[in-house]
Amino acid sequence: MSGIDKITGSSPEAKSLDITQQNIEQLKQLFPDVFSENKIDFEALKTALGEAVDDSEERYNFTWHGKTKARQISQTPSTGTLRPCIEESVNWDTTENLFIEGDNLEVLKLLQKSYHNKVKMIYIDPPYNTGKDFVYKDNFHNNIQNYLEQTGQVDNKGNKLSTNSDMSGRYHSNWLNMIYPRLKLARNLLTDNGVIFISIDHNEIHNLNAVVSDIFGEINILGLIANVNNPKGRSDDKFIATAHEYILVVAKNVTKAETYGFEAEEHITKRYSKVDDRGKAYREIDLRKTGDSDKREDRPDMFYYFYFDQEKSNLTVSKQRVCDTKLIEIYPQKDDGSDGRWRWGFDTATKRLNDVFPKFMPNKKIWGIMEKDYLEGRPPVKPTSSWTHKDVNSERGSEQFIDLGFNKEVFSRPKPIGTISRCIQVGTLPEEECIVLDFFAGSGTTSHAVIQLNADKKRKLKYICIQLPEPIDSNSKDNIEAISFCDSIKKNRVITEITKERLKRVNKIYQDNLYESQIGFKVFRLDQTNIRPWDANFENLELVLQQATESIKTGRSRNDVLYEIFLKYGYELTTPVDTETVTDSLGNERQVFVVGAGALIVCLDDEITVEVVEGIAKLKEELDPETTQVVFKDAGFADSNVKANAIQILKQAGIDDVKSI
Repeated sequence: MSGIDKITGSSPEAKSLDITQQNIEQLKQLFPDVFSENKIDFEALKTALGEAVDDSEERYNFTWHGKTKARQISQTPSTGTLRPCIEESVNWDTTENLFIEGDNLEVLKLLQKSYHNKVKMIYIDPPYNTGKDFVYKDNFHNNIQNYLEQTGQVDNKGNKLSTNSDMSGRYHSNWLNMIYPRLKLARNLLTDNGVIFISIDHNEIHNLNAVVSDIFGEINILGLIANVNNPKGRSDDKFIATAHEYILVVAKNVTKAETYGFEAEEHITKRYSKVDDRGKAYREIDLRKTGDSDKREDRPDMFYYFYFDQEKSNLTVSKQRVCDTKLIEIYPQKDDGSDGRWRWGFDTATKRLNDVFPKFMPNKKIWGIMEKDYLEGRPPVKPTSSWTHKDVNSERGSEQFIDLGFNKEVFSRPKPIGTISRCIQVGTLPEEECIVLDFFAGSGTTSHAVIQLNADKKRKLKYICIQLPEPIDSNSKDNIEAISFCDSIKKNRVITEITKERLKRVNKIYQDNLYESQIGFKVFRLDQTNIRPWDANFENLELVLQQATESIKTGRSRNDVLYEIFLKYGYELTTPVDTETVTDSLGNERQVFVVGAGALIVCLDDEITVEVVEGIAKLKEELDPETTQVVFKDAGFADSNVKANAIQILKQAGIDDVKSI
């Protein structure tokens, strides 16, 4: 009889998604014949791919010092976890928004199972590599420990966050080594029709374009937007005053990409000045084609005749001329009197005859055909590659930050809401319910934009924002005064406190116009796994042996363990959790977490008896989910007999997936 499988530090359930193994499995599905003794035969793979293989030394490729290591880092599973911070959260029980504090590389790894192919749109504003901004140094061997040390959470040796000075010989390589694994992991989270927007300036735009082509494929680059955020230009630029930054727009799969656009602004809507008998606003548009390719010979199939019976007020269309003096003949004429063409083909004109009407144009002394173009149902305004809108101006970002009650010294140049709001409007459809991700969250402008769109436009957006707890520069007098207004920022002088405080204030402003699930946010913090590793410390072997019976680290709560199970089993962090109680024969109550209407049942209590196990089996029967997974604390069973019997009791209830942690 097999016992309960125990989740240890080396178990697949104790790690984030193993991307390398996933790639191998996908390759097996495509080319099963290139595997021999479970290893890839590259010569066989080359043969299978035929002429598509290019292994010549002079082939085009994009590389830099550290690329191989950066690729390895992106594929190395994380053994960390995200610990819930319920006290710092707002509306914990019902919100579907997430704020995660930690190194975004590790967090992106931890989200791979739960959010694979689930994020519709990503916006990021990564470090521009100006020589002053922070560039995190990843560690291939133990990135969690490295993160905790660099952010001052482990020791007090004065570890400093790194800036990437342009005096460094590998200035661009360092930046590429930082951005590559993060973009690689982010792509996995996008839905097949998802899009990512990346803000950048001239320092790294050429490298960003190249690295994105490497990861996403050049064909999936949808465009490069010049975001004119400083119309007057930077006064401190030596030669040319820079007036814009860039936004690179990339699809996961261009053949499935869904983009939208902007709502029509006032200068457009005021053109719809006419109202029909149903009270609907419209404008008149000449059906005649103007501009390029407007000659009859350009599209002969778009030259035909309309005939208007003025007496009967009847309009008809014909490919051939009709000899009837009672009818007014209308055909497309250019301003010089030569034959032109219509904007519609003949078949379209026949089907949509009720959407047009004849009109005499006294200035030209000819009759024309006008289309009624209605404001309602108008397609969105397609974004151009140059954004000069007032709401993308950098000054607006600072003004909006100050309007929330912050001192501008607390956070330098926060992104304007308009920039990100416009990206969201392009990258998501008005009616869809979807997730927006920002893993360089900064002051929280992306989340602010999501909340505002939800409130003002009744959108159904959820956000996940991730931010490293970078220290606020509190050396200057201005900054010390700036952070004194908020206790949480004064106590923990890190950017994540600013982000959380901003989100709290924005929620208070808009909460009356939001759905319950849109109010607030759950806070999680990156940390090392809750599972205790085996530490062969022979100097303190007695303590090690005592701890060997306890698989959960000291100081970790049930919620800590529960949400690590969420991540490793692939449940979204906002999945509803119901708490049930099961009673043993002595009347002692044991707490049971029921996730996803019984898809996952977790009991992390001690002194679990047969009656408790039977109670869990009964819960499963009542909830009747399609499948159920059960997880216990390994040291939680009352004795070895209960542990041995548990798997049989649950198996009889139709539960085959039972593990302990």
